[in-house]
Amino acid sequence: MLEYRSRTEILRARRGAPPRTTPAYPHEQLTQTGPTALRERLYERACALPGVIEGGLNRVSTPGSRVFLLAPEYAEGPPEAFLAGGEFAHLHPDGSLHLTLPRELGDEIVVQGWGELHVDTEVWRGSPIFMMIYAPRDEDELEAVWSVFRMSYEFALGLLR
Repeated sequence: MLEYRSRTEILRARRGAPPRTTPAYPHEQLTQTGPTALRERLYERACALPGVIEGGLNRVSTPGSRVFLLAPEYAEGPPEAFLAGGEFAHLHPDGSLHLTLPRELGDEIVVQGWGELHVDTEVWRGSPIFMMIYAPRDEDELEAVWSVFRMSYEFALGLLR
């Protein structure tokens, strides 16, 4: 298993104030959404990971969200690493992500300013590891968000606990 703490230490704090997000479901990012090209690059990178299946449009989240599933033979992570039916993350049209992370890692991501707990965390999941990761606004932020996405992927693979 990989140690995530050394990876979060390389994440610098996100600059500026956090974006505005909706206080209730559907949980969306309202400001600081960044360029569409960065969203597309994030999507393409995610789809290229071994075992990742692009699951089409999400039926429960914001319309237009793209779902990332892990093929069953790759899904070795704990049940809480998945949102539903093999889904470990989805990308919203605004560029933000909903994904799962180990609890301590999620806490660190919040402290560094890269995301927040999902508004339905306590009701829907009963766990503070269901998160929104803010949309990247530039190339540096794309790399940071990609790093967080990879940690969620590794959690679903069973490599992070």
